[in-house]
Amino acid sequence: MTDLSAWLLSASERGNPATRLDARHPDGQAWSSGNRVRALVHGATYFAELHERLEATREGDLVLFTDWQGDADERLTGEPGSEVVEVLGRADERGVDVRGLVWRSHRDSIGFPGKENLHLGRALQKRGAEVILDMRVRQGGSHHQKLVVIRHRDDPARDIAFVGGIDLCHSRRDDAEHLGDPQPQPLASEYGATPPWHDIQAAIEGPAVHDVETVFRERWADPTSLTHSPILLVRDRLRGLDTSPDPLPEQAPPPPPVEGGTHVVQLLRTYPNLRHGRDYEFARGGERSVARGYTKAVRRARSLVYVEDQYLWGHHVGDVFTQALRDHPELRVIAVVPLHPDVEGYARTAQLLGRRRAMRSMIDVAPDRVAIYGLENHAGTPVYVHAKTCLVDDTWATIGSDNFNRRSWTHDSELSAVVVDESGEFARDLRLTLAAEHLDRSPDDVADCLDAAGMFTAYAETAAALDAWYDGGRVGPRPPGRLRRLGPPELGPLARLAATPAYQLLHDPDGRPRPLRRRDEF
Repeated sequence: MTDLSAWLLSASERGNPATRLDARHPDGQAWSSGNRVRALVHGATYFAELHERLEATREGDLVLFTDWQGDADERLTGEPGSEVVEVLGRADERGVDVRGLVWRSHRDSIGFPGKENLHLGRALQKRGAEVILDMRVRQGGSHHQKLVVIRHRDDPARDIAFVGGIDLCHSRRDDAEHLGDPQPQPLASEYGATPPWHDIQAAIEGPAVHDVETVFRERWADPTSLTHSPILLVRDRLRGLDTSPDPLPEQAPPPPPVEGGTHVVQLLRTYPNLRHGRDYEFARGGERSVARGYTKAVRRARSLVYVEDQYLWGHHVGDVFTQALRDHPELRVIAVVPLHPDVEGYARTAQLLGRRRAMRSMIDVAPDRVAIYGLENHAGTPVYVHAKTCLVDDTWATIGSDNFNRRSWTHDSELSAVVVDESGEFARDLRLTLAAEHLDRSPDDVADCLDAAGMFTAYAETAAALDAWYDGGRVGPRPPGRLRRLGPPELGPLARLAATPAYQLLHDPDGRPRPLRRRDEF
């Protein structure tokens, strides 16, 4: 049996006495047992199940969702009538209580989804759902949590929560072929007109659904002003937008444990220190359990840490791995990240600086035990890796909205679901599922990846063959696999110096209270 307390944070280790997230758990525990979690790899897989679940809701049921970006016209199945606004609007018209918290967002002119989020909020409010544009964030920050909770008044055994990195928006509905979502969102030019997109969402059933619901309820009921800008508040009211969340119905007891459910689930979160006399009622001074939970788990790593992440930036992230690599000479780290940042120009240089810092930290300590890859589809188009998952020694697994960077660990709101499987299968099965896709194999043909050394070798050999094919002028059939080896970006001293202010202040800011910054703690 896994020693849960050795892998998971206790309520006190979470470091947030103001939250009620752990109140129902006994003896200082901060997790729920008796759950079943499924990893839904790819947006098309998630959207299809979400569509089916939402269409099955009835009068008296409750649907709660949060979004960083929301597009009202995104089709969950690709068929007319499956648009986000239609599916949620129909649910509300059936008597389902639909509530949403959508990030208020920065302006579209600087690359953010302000108009899209505003349109989604207005469209759903017109259909009767109560959707709030939420800007209770630190200056320059965002609400980055992506969750959906569905609770059934008459059958709590059907309750489900979805947690991960997939927003209800354009570009996310891709599948294993990685040809992109027919409703695309523009990215950097390397990704083409319909950017291929790799992502993961967790489907959670059992008592932990109550925990995910509590995360939403704490944000919904928080008395902090929806925005620190009185101009925005007045403008929203003139537009007829709802700026005063109505009370939610009383929270139902947790769903019953799932029969045969062996998955222990812990929720990790980030909330910033808002400053200037503003604070979350449920997170005074913020919460940094994402950073604390990852640090605790990686310190226990002995064999393999497998990461898929959008960013992987900075010294803080690199330092989490370097000590474990020093202490444990058999430990290997594999990371899968985007081949190219999603932006171009000066902003790209700042992102590459962050990547360089994290990669250099790890590779300098263990050059033969750290390998970092990007992905491409069979046409040679880069696949944008938006997944946020970390698997440690086939024991500790996380799927969430947070990235491996200081912004996600201190500055924005984030939510991640940690799964520890008492049967010992969840993390291993997810790792092998991802390996099969990236290596172009069937799920039954990954026996050589069962142990850490074998998977490290399989990834290295597959990427080397594909890289050699390109270097040789692409003569003959393309080798199987989608992996391309990445090294630390080459940036000269002047480029690094010029990019540092934008990296530190805009791309990867620090949202910790000043005393923690001085001690460099989370």
